[in-house]
Amino acid sequence: MHFPDSIKQQTCSDCLSGQSLGFQIRMAFQPIIDWQSKSIYAYEALVRGPEGEGAGWVFAHIDDDNKYYFDQACRVKAIETAAKLGCNTFLSINFLPNAVYNPETCIKATIEAADLYGFDLTKLIFEVTEGEQIPDKAHLNRIFRSYAKRGFQTAIDDYGSGYATLDWLIELKPDILKLDMQLIRNIDQHPAKQFIVEQTIAQCELQGTRVLAEGIETKAELDYLNAAGIRYFQGYYFARPELEQLLTIEQLSVFGAPNH
Repeated sequence: MHFPDSIKQQTCSDCLSGQSLGFQIRMAFQPIIDWQSKSIYAYEALVRGPEGEGAGWVFAHIDDDNKYYFDQACRVKAIETAAKLGCNTFLSINFLPNAVYNPETCIKATIEAADLYGFDLTKLIFEVTEGEQIPDKAHLNRIFRSYAKRGFQTAIDDYGSGYATLDWLIELKPDILKLDMQLIRNIDQHPAKQFIVEQTIAQCELQGTRVLAEGIETKAELDYLNAAGIRYFQGYYFARPELEQLLTIEQLSVFGAPNH
């Protein structure tokens, strides 16, 4: 995997400033629910444009020339915003494995940002971002092992929809596996989907990986997956992402708050 020398010579201060990206980014946050304790386990940081534009707008401005800076800027902005909002749960940050040329070098700006903004590094979860093809499993494995040594949690996103298969799950051994929303959709009505999820849960239990179902939109989906043994959930059924806001458990309609 080749990276230009200009990227390798980038300093942590460059990443912290975000100037190399060429435009400003902001962060929205969606809660991840611990259904067993009826609490918020984490917030996933989701990138937005300068005027709150969706992730699609942002990714339309990302190419091979600024992909590395984008990955670094997202980490820094997520930590900065979450810290300013008083986040005391886990914080899940998407990352681009193909933008990480060396795990030890590329994590420096993240550590500096956490120190600068007073965020607990042990509360960070790094999840492989959706939609990116990852041809080099060994490279991702090195990243996961490096992050684990530093006490970060790791997650595979969108399991069941793309590159991530059972052999990836077994070899990478992430702390968290996020089941793709297409696998979740109407799962209470689809025996084939149920079989896949049951097999995945069994493997995760064997290797100590926590399972998170994302994209929950109905009570029927939640009830089935909870009965199947899943504890962690995320989706519009609980809350949509909110720009620069951390919704509390009391603000979620599923827990009795009025719908907005």
